[in-house]
Amino acid sequence: MRQTCIIMGMPITIDVADRCAPALIAQCFAWFEAVDARFSTYKPESEISLFNAGQVAEADLSADMKDVFAIARTTSVETNGFFDMARPGGGVDPSGVVKGWAIKKAADMLVADGAQNFFVDAGGDIQSCGKNAEGEDWRVGIRSPFKLSEVIKIVAPRGQGVATSGTYVRGAHVYNPHAPQERLDDVVSITVIGPDVLEADRFATAALAMGKAGIYFIEGLEGFEGYAVNARGMATQTSHFGGFVV
Repeated sequence: MRQTCIIMGMPITIDVADRCAPALIAQCFAWFEAVDARFSTYKPESEISLFNAGQVAEADLSADMKDVFAIARTTSVETNGFFDMARPGGGVDPSGVVKGWAIKKAADMLVADGAQNFFVDAGGDIQSCGKNAEGEDWRVGIRSPFKLSEVIKIVAPRGQGVATSGTYVRGAHVYNPHAPQERLDDVVSITVIGPDVLEADRFATAALAMGKAGIYFIEGLEGFEGYAVNARGMATQTSHFGGFVV
């Protein structure tokens, strides 16, 4: 069963190769709707907006918000501050970890209900498990940052998470916290494969903020591989990324 909905301003696809009740997929989409309602910085009534407006104290935040804040702060430490949810203009925006966190939670819901073969894709960040309906490894296409209809690499994550951070869809939405005015225009896309989609997502965001050094940061992380494309169309990949390419 495969279904796609537009939530959080992007297409979210859930494909379950096992027999499953439609209510299970509906439950996952309801989860993404709830995440959007709570974490969207574009909605003045969202929890994150109320927090930024000073109408909710951190001690009174929901368990989900506290969880995401903790992940964001841990990521900041692990990346030497290149991941920072503080916004230059004030307030916080944990969006750099929210999508991966939400996808992982949806995948956990599927597993808890007995699903063993599935694929969850939210805006190009993916968690897969098991095999597809044909009994083959799930495959993920990495889009060209210069022509979105073109796929430049196909990988089989084999249960690991895949996340891409880039400037080619949303523009320059990631910045270097150590030099906020600096233009990040050398690396336009970096894809990270990690133990799960949350891990891949949070480090992909930080690696993009590092610019040219980002791919070397991923190279140094045990259990992670990466593929970066610069503004001139040149790609650099980590030592064992090729093991995922099909």
